[in-house]
Amino acid sequence: MELNKCTRCGAFFVSNNCVCPNCEPKDNAEIYKLKNFLSENDCPDNMESLATSTGISVKNLNRFLSNEDFSSKFDISNIGNINIKL
Repeated sequence: MELNKCTRCGAFFVSNNCVCPNCEPKDNAEIYKLKNFLSENDCPDNMESLATSTGISVKNLNRFLSNEDFSSKFDISNIGNINIKL
């Protein structure tokens, strides 16, 4: 296990995850919300529209959508202004 900095809140923690134990339930809830939205709706043209529609920050959307396991399940190719910062 390593000392990591949470990509969501910035807290330091020991784990192999990218988010701390306090933020993990929040991530899971937002991923669930995003999956439901994408399965029931057409994907918006840009990240800002997707963020507004889902209530998920652009920062977290970029993080979720950059995950290959997630993006391979949904057609997100029509999001025009995707801005992935790693």
